[in-house]
Amino acid sequence: MSIDQPTEGRVRPLSMLREALRDARSDAELEALIEEFAGDPRAGARALEIRARGRLESGARERERLSGLLALRDELYRRGVRGIAGVDEVGVGPLAGPVVAGAVVLPARIELYGLDDSKRVRPSLRHTLARDIREVAIGVGIGEVSVEEIDQVGIYQASLEAMRRAVASLARTAEVEHLLVDARTVPGVSLPQTSIIKGDQKDASIAAASIVAKVHRDTHMELLARRYPAYGFERHKGYGTATHMAALERHGPCPVHRRSFAPVENAERRSSMDTSARG
Repeated sequence: MSIDQPTEGRVRPLSMLREALRDARSDAELEALIEEFAGDPRAGARALEIRARGRLESGARERERLSGLLALRDELYRRGVRGIAGVDEVGVGPLAGPVVAGAVVLPARIELYGLDDSKRVRPSLRHTLARDIREVAIGVGIGEVSVEEIDQVGIYQASLEAMRRAVASLARTAEVEHLLVDARTVPGVSLPQTSIIKGDQKDASIAAASIVAKVHRDTHMELLARRYPAYGFERHKGYGTATHMAALERHGPCPVHRRSFAPVENAERRSSMDTSARG
């Protein structure tokens, strides 16, 4: 968008200046507005100048932060590695629902402001970022492991299998040469891998994978909430909150609860005992 500059001697109304600042997207637009504000004697214009300079500085800090999140990937690029995928899983701790993993190959240059570990991003921004990641990514893969599988193999193996499925899904749409993985090594994959402790806070590709996986799983839990409305899945996404635990005690587990998890197993046992006593 081009900023409509006033002709010499014409001062734009403050309402128009506020709108121009709100709509400004690039550094060039902000700098042009700052120049206009600086020549305007009104107190309102000076306040807008401070806001515009703050946005410029904030943007510069965010670009620097994103550059740090891309440091390892960029080093691999310099070595000639291409198709670098970040991999992360979500949903290990909940008492209900699947475990989900994401795998994402980002382009060489990104402007995903606010990109971070999905747990540190507010829900509304997570959804926006998930959409933007899918729009700009070279490839996105999702891997999901059901409650039944979790109960059969345990949550640790299930989370690794979700990662393997995410990478396999990604490989169908993008050429992958290297994996950056959050604190894990993905089994059944012959690609070189780098495991990074707290990788979703240190690497942009892993953070992107955590966000698309989180939004995918949260959406799934909201659908399950319609099927099993007594448990409030749309609010807690299956985690063991006080509300969820109270619903478990009141109604017993439903088909999407993880019966290999002790709180669910205990609630089911008590529910069976109550049923037997009433019988």
